[in-house]
Amino acid sequence: MRDLAYLKLMAREYPTIKAASSEIINLTAIQGLPKGTEYFFSDLHGEHEAFIHLLKSASGVIREKITETFSHIMPEKEEVELANLIYYPEKVLNQLQCTNAADDEWQRVTIYRLVQICKVVSSKYTRSKVRKKMPAEFAYVIDELLHVDYNDDNKRVYYSEIIRSIIDIEVGDKFIVALCELIQNLTIDCLHIIGDIFDRGPRADMIMNELLQFHDVDIQWGNHDISWMGAATGNLACICNVLRIAISYNSFDVLEDGYGINLRPLSMFAARVYRKDSCKRFIPQILDENIYDSVDPGLAAKMHKAIAVIQFKVEGQIIKRHPEYEMNDRILLESIDYKRGVVTVEGKEYPLADSFLPTVDPKDPLKLTKEEEELLRALQLSFLHNQLLHKHVRFLYSHGSMYKCYNSNLLYHGCIPMREDGSFEELQIDNQSYCGKALMDHLDKKVQNAYFMPEDSPECADARDFMWYLWCGAKSPVYGKGKMTTFEHYFIDDPETYTEPMNPYYRLSVKEEYCDKILEEFGLPKEGSHIINGHVPVKIKEGESPVKAGGKLFLIDGGLSKAYQPKTGIAGYTLIYNSNHLALAEHKPFHPEEESTPRVSVVENVKHRVMVADTDKGAELAERIADLKELVAAYREGILKENVE
Repeated sequence: MRDLAYLKLMAREYPTIKAASSEIINLTAIQGLPKGTEYFFSDLHGEHEAFIHLLKSASGVIREKITETFSHIMPEKEEVELANLIYYPEKVLNQLQCTNAADDEWQRVTIYRLVQICKVVSSKYTRSKVRKKMPAEFAYVIDELLHVDYNDDNKRVYYSEIIRSIIDIEVGDKFIVALCELIQNLTIDCLHIIGDIFDRGPRADMIMNELLQFHDVDIQWGNHDISWMGAATGNLACICNVLRIAISYNSFDVLEDGYGINLRPLSMFAARVYRKDSCKRFIPQILDENIYDSVDPGLAAKMHKAIAVIQFKVEGQIIKRHPEYEMNDRILLESIDYKRGVVTVEGKEYPLADSFLPTVDPKDPLKLTKEEEELLRALQLSFLHNQLLHKHVRFLYSHGSMYKCYNSNLLYHGCIPMREDGSFEELQIDNQSYCGKALMDHLDKKVQNAYFMPEDSPECADARDFMWYLWCGAKSPVYGKGKMTTFEHYFIDDPETYTEPMNPYYRLSVKEEYCDKILEEFGLPKEGSHIINGHVPVKIKEGESPVKAGGKLFLIDGGLSKAYQPKTGIAGYTLIYNSNHLALAEHKPFHPEEESTPRVSVVENVKHRVMVADTDKGAELAERIADLKELVAAYREGILKENVE
């Protein structure tokens, strides 16, 4: 029998045999329902409009439900209109009201159609769960409409009267919005974000705001997320890195309007130090125009170069502090012959494409000037005392991890570092070697220490530095490449220096035997399990498939980021796992005024329908049921007394 103290705690919630038995019946019934639909996204990279559209549309599944329900009575044009209403109810209603198109008859028909779709998407949930998701002011009415018996003449009249009264008292528009939002809420049961929410795209902050509101979400950190998390701890290299990337993609809105980071000290410093320098190699890529904070491209280029040079200095200082990182060859500011204007990389000399480095002392290249130190202090304060940023970072910590095992799927962003022979690569941390699952578990703790340990503790300082290593280190599971050639891209013209060798994992993991090895390492069965990760864009236009290793590996970074779409040929993937199958939704590039429903294709049918009892949640419910049965037994045997009022 369970510990008596535990049963006493349970007795507070279930004070009688009747209460405990009722919950046993409820939980057992839930186990017999089909599992909810899981959605997997990766590499969002700040593309807030595209991602939010995919969330609202459930990556095309809502459109599928409309077609399945109404294709025999509705033309395609009306299907599209109904779908757009569900995605953006307030916007569409405002447009219709401006043209007087949302009259009483339109509202009546629309409410009927929305109720039908709501019935379809709510069919796999308990009535109680659906009701909890309803807006309080309309919960009773929606519940009644969802459970009308159309074979009963009296109920049909009742149904019609409910809708008529909603329209008569002029709350039809609000009721339609409530139904649309409920449909969105019910279609996605669980959301998995497999890393890289930040960088490249315009507004990662808006994506984070959306995730904060979502009912069930988990995150597997990517190296871009780790970089922002490191910046929030005050790590100077990470601060420089997130600023450099944002400026390089012209993403000033996320910095200043989103997070309120004061860039004026940087702009003034850059304008003064590089006033005679065109900084042509640092002109930002303009994939999105800034709405709130437009910056002249010439000034942006100067800011870009200024923060890049500072970043190379503070990165070199971290490498010096940590010889165990084995990254001395990446201190390239010390490999420059400043008189001759050449740099030595891996034993070979290359001419510098840009040799104007007025803040670098050739005798001590990593030393910051006094102005650079003052600038970094100001920027560091902007990150350390940033309320919204820390709200987002705490969410990344509370809902995130290095990996997740869930419903026989193994989720991680980058890779499990491996050697050429297929063995797991070891990483020396804190005077001990880790590999495989043990490495991921230890890194999880290390990342937590960087943010939550007392600031003045040696462990915290070491963990903060390690956040930068995770961003770009050769054995970092969230990076997965031998080196990061940022310096080479800026200062060397020869493309051969830009190569970033991939960890052997990426070559080996496309074979079933190595996927089985990884699954076994994480305690998952070989049969029926999958590995799901992102990080490396899948180049569809070159014939590459996101499904590998005989269906055991899914690479779902298909280029949601605009920066990658020319390479991939599409705009990313959503992996969808419901009770019947796994499907891939292939995204189209997002344009707000164009129809962009993804193409959904089933990639694997399950052998038998997956019920809640078959899932991790089902295992938790089974444990709860067993505990409740022990509580009932304790009541019946007189070990505990019922609290009957």
